[in-house]
Amino acid sequence: VQLQASGGGLVQAGASLRLSCAASGGTFSNYAMGWFRQPPGKEREFVAHIRWNGATYYQDSVKGRFTISRDNAGNTVYLQMNSLKPEDTAIYYCAAGRGVILSSIRKFRAYDAWGQGTLVTVSS
Repeated sequence: VQLQASGGGLVQAGASLRLSCAASGGTFSNYAMGWFRQPPGKEREFVAHIRWNGATYYQDSVKGRFTISRDNAGNTVYLQMNSLKPEDTAIYYCAAGRGVILSSIRKFRAYDAWGQGTLVTVSS
């Protein structure tokens, strides 16, 4: 499967953005999907995950502010980001994986395919 992320940009603190990740070349509904991010000068970190059945999981720092969702008919996964903070500034990556077990959803090596990343910058 190939992934194409979009929707990043420069916003002020408190604003919202919605990231999209379009998948092609595979049976999208067979994949668990994740969003990761890499802040400047830091390592890539887990943000959110959505299972084949729609169950969702989040990094503690984004719970209540971010929402991951998927549209299987449209082969797209979304990350709705509200109440953005400067510490949310990062390159955001979407990822797809088949057979991603629950204990591994936060590990980037559990995913088979990655999008190219989209930059989110939140100014204070």
